Amino acid sequence: MPVWLQAGLWGLLAGGALVVGAAVAWFVRVSQPVVAIIMSFGAGVLISALAFDLVDEAETTGGLVPTIVGFLGGAVVYVLANVVLARRGAKDRKRSQGQQPSESDQQGSGAAIAVGALLDGVPESVVLGLSLLGGGGIGVPVLVAIFISNLPEGLSSAAGMKRSGRSVGYVFGVWVGIAVVSGLAGLIGVLLLQGAPASTIAAITAVAAGAILAMVADTMIPEAFERTHLYAGLVTTIGFMVSFAVGRV
Repeated sequence: MPVWLQAGLWGLLAGGALVVGAAVAWFVRVSQPVVAIIMSFGAGVLISALAFDLVDEAETTGGLVPTIVGFLGGAVVYVLANVVLARRGAKDRKRSQGQQPSESDQQGSGAAIAVGALLDGVPESVVLGLSLLGGGGIGVPVLVAIFISNLPEGLSSAAGMKRSGRSVGYVFGVWVGIAVVSGLAGLIGVLLLQGAPASTIAAITAVAAGAILAMVADTMIPEAFERTHLYAGLVTTIGFMVSFAVGRV
């Protein structure tokens, strides 16, 4: 199977976790503490994958300076885009309670939330695709981290959408659309970068990693901390160590 097609399918699989999480939130009443605990765990898993796989690999392959520049650049671009979307109603897109505005509260907030969710998912799919370019197959720790973190993301955000009065068509349209775009992002990333110098791939990996870390801090940790602030640190630590152990098995 061509590498670009593999990248697309893996990205689709990882994005599909968002749809699964949304379905759970829509059809099953999940308590806020449970959502927060799962979100804490997912944040820890992603942070571990960033530290021990993405950033480490980028530095080893491309050098320290390109990694630092790319990592910080990715975070800056993500934050700037997030600021713009927050002003249009997407600030609380991953919150599961009543924080998300309805369309009547803020015109255009539905589109902003959808674009914001896409902004969160694309960097993850890109790094999944890039992990295939080394010839060693999919990066299992990164795939597991993204899949596990996407479940609570979809769950929490869909719960918030439901509370704000979004329709079932809107909710599942958003998440299915993001799953498809995630697959396309991984596929296109590989097509564009296949044969590129290792330093270029490392720099882009660092950019995506910086964006992912900024996303974790801006959108996942606030939801995790709000209801389980006494335990969020412990659960995040457990998620971190589980991801680390998966990478070393």
